[in-house]
Amino acid sequence: MVIIETLIYGLVVGAVYGVVALGFALIYKSSAVLNLAQGSLLMLGGFITLSLYELLPEGVVFFMIAVLLSLVIATMMGYGIEYLALRPLIGEPLISVIMMTIGLNVLLHGIGYAIWGSGNFPYPENIMPGGFLTIAGTPISYKYVFSLVIAVIALVLFTLFFQFTRSGIAMRATADDQLASQSLGISAKRIFGDAWAIACIAATLGGIVIGFLIGLNSYNTPLLGFKVLPVVLLGGLDSIPGAIIGGLIVGVTENLAGAYLDPLVGGGMKDLFPYILTMIILMVKPYGLFGWVRIERI
Repeated sequence: MVIIETLIYGLVVGAVYGVVALGFALIYKSSAVLNLAQGSLLMLGGFITLSLYELLPEGVVFFMIAVLLSLVIATMMGYGIEYLALRPLIGEPLISVIMMTIGLNVLLHGIGYAIWGSGNFPYPENIMPGGFLTIAGTPISYKYVFSLVIAVIALVLFTLFFQFTRSGIAMRATADDQLASQSLGISAKRIFGDAWAIACIAATLGGIVIGFLIGLNSYNTPLLGFKVLPVVLLGGLDSIPGAIIGGLIVGVTENLAGAYLDPLVGGGMKDLFPYILTMIILMVKPYGLFGWVRIERI
């Protein structure tokens, strides 16, 4: 059942795209900044988790400890990036902030290459049970099932955070109207720091899942950040649900194009099709499927 296998793999990849796209959408929603360093944060978070696990004894429990420690480091890194690199640019032209995220991407990319080199680093197989899970007669590797579970749990937790916690509601209020939220006592600087911290957490979780699926590479892994751009554009740059649903749509259609269109045209459609789909959607809905339509009156 090739179609079932393709759909399941597409959902796994789409869930990962959704987690990474959350970082894009969250930072844009709270500060109108397009974070082009998300791919390098993805790589760095995955490598940090792997390196911490290599310092601990083998086993699932110790891997979870490594994950928790890496999330703490990611949180500190997010606050540090916002305080040192982005906060001095408050009030500056938007292009200056975007250029800063590009420079940050290059810096983090270089740090990853300097520390871990150019090799491919897969996550150890002994963390999860071996063998396959059979779904509708199709064998699916447990690493795909495990990766999908991690991605879905992350998406659910982020959604609950934005809907029901004080910090999540404050971030949504700041995104809707920054001046009004500040007049009610919400600190915009703290919200921006929280946004970058959560973006780093989302990138780290995405890096962990990528480590299980295809392994980490200091050259190729950061490029996944740019591959997620069609996801956030399709779902809507300022939409959290759009990032999740857009990730699933792109993941499934990408794998279907690779399975059924690549043999017809000689390859390349798997990478190209998400951009074609995004262009079609944006021609009909310029703000994405779930983006807010902003009307400016003179």
